[in-house]
Amino acid sequence: MTQQNKTSQNWPSWLPLRGNLRELSPYGAPQLPADAVMNTNENPYAPSPALAQAIAAKIALVARNLNRYPDRDAVALRSKLADFVNELSTTTMKSENIWVANGSNEIIQSLFLAFGGGSAIGFTPSYSMHPLIARVCQVAWTNGSRRPDYSLDVDSAIAQIQSSKPSLTFITTPNNPTGSAITLAEIEKLAINTPGLLVVDEAYAEFSDETSAITLIEKYPHIVVIRTMSKAFAFAGARVGYLVAHPSVIDAMFLVRLPYHLSSLTQAAGEVAIDFRAELLGTVAQLRTSRIQMVQELEDLGLTVLPSSANFLLFTGFEQSAADLWQALLDRGVLIRDVGLLGHLRVTIGSEAENKRFIDSLSQCLGVEI
Repeated sequence: MTQQNKTSQNWPSWLPLRGNLRELSPYGAPQLPADAVMNTNENPYAPSPALAQAIAAKIALVARNLNRYPDRDAVALRSKLADFVNELSTTTMKSENIWVANGSNEIIQSLFLAFGGGSAIGFTPSYSMHPLIARVCQVAWTNGSRRPDYSLDVDSAIAQIQSSKPSLTFITTPNNPTGSAITLAEIEKLAINTPGLLVVDEAYAEFSDETSAITLIEKYPHIVVIRTMSKAFAFAGARVGYLVAHPSVIDAMFLVRLPYHLSSLTQAAGEVAIDFRAELLGTVAQLRTSRIQMVQELEDLGLTVLPSSANFLLFTGFEQSAADLWQALLDRGVLIRDVGLLGHLRVTIGSEAENKRFIDSLSQCLGVEI
């Protein structure tokens, strides 16, 4: 099997598709059968039977009222998320500071819809959905630059921001696909020098030692923080993302959201997951330990691993092309990610069994004994 075809589709002439979309291909990591699926940065540990039963019981109650629309403001879920955020960051957020949507991608789209009257900038390589959603929403996007090692030069970033004068500036920390994080002091420096909104995408924040940018919102109300329950919460299948921001930002989200966009079932499952947060977040420490071990194992194979504060690693130093090594691993039942960076591949930290399968298979592909 090969990776997903990235070439543009031949659209029929009668289809009035917007011109700026015709050359695009749908976003998505390959969904291919493999013994070790380590390409989408999911948490490998499934919810416990107790949590699954609690979700099922809650949904059974909600199902009795599925003839009615859901709470369009998701007040209960937003309140629980505010409490969770305050526990993690010692803040005083309320439900008015929280907006919830179907995954963080809907959050990103809504930010473009509400505040994309000007341009936007992000610093690549970073999360590829930022520029893609910008294009879909017809927002002019600037690819800002990073250092040759893919780390963010904050002073250079500020110069690029001041040159382009965007209405939206995206910073991803820990960054995807590289895994690097920036400090709270660096985020504050960016905030001081950023017009419009500074959007801090913290999808992998729970795996990092850095303090969340949520702690800066009271001082800098133009900072908005995107979070997700997909990664650390092991809740990717539920599709719950949330935004932490000044209430004025949240009010603007309600202008662009679709009516009743978050189903009653999603809200119910999210509320139960937050109640079980100690259990769900308990896997984070285990994954961080596994990350340290995998770095050492990759280095023992003669590879170079970029510093990571996330639940994945970007590595290089192999002689084959990234595409060939990706395919060789897939042939051995291991699916990782070719993120399009020359000579680099990304692997998600998996379960102990998956990690061993990956390292064993990689050593075979490289012809290195372990």
